[in-house]
Amino acid sequence: MMPMSRQITKLTTGHTRGRLSPCVCNTLRMVSRVVTQLYDDCLRPSGLRVTQFSILATVARLGEASLKQLEDELAIDQTTLTRSLTLLERAGVLERGSHPDGRIKAMRLTSKGRRAVEVARPLWAQAQGKVLRELGTKAWADAQRRLTRLHHVAVKKRELGREGKRPGLPRSG
Repeated sequence: MMPMSRQITKLTTGHTRGRLSPCVCNTLRMVSRVVTQLYDDCLRPSGLRVTQFSILATVARLGEASLKQLEDELAIDQTTLTRSLTLLERAGVLERGSHPDGRIKAMRLTSKGRRAVEVARPLWAQAQGKVLRELGTKAWADAQRRLTRLHHVAVKKRELGREGKRPGLPRSG
């Protein structure tokens, strides 16, 4: 039997095609990286990466979106989202809209952003088609259902974990 450290290295470095890590998190990350690369390759002519396209497409769908809405819609942390939004703003594809509550940052597409989404959408559809042809729409629907369940479980466990934490001890002065 192979020592565990060697086995994990073999599984996680891809030396054996088709075998993934026994760790749920590592497997999801490995698959996500490869699928992201496939979408990025298809989107390359648009100048966008799939992460950027996802943000722009979400803002396009919502018309205007606050940071909180985007965090929730994309399941992305505030730091990563803010960094991405800043880059997209600098590129001139997003702008801050006015919001009745001045504390809320509302983002919307510029005309350049709308054109970028129009150019990228068929390229995204190409990537989506490649994946669905290989996987099959039925298999994807099943995977999507299972991943949705996993997402809900992970969010719930994370929230419960936060609630279970006790506040720090008061500091003496």
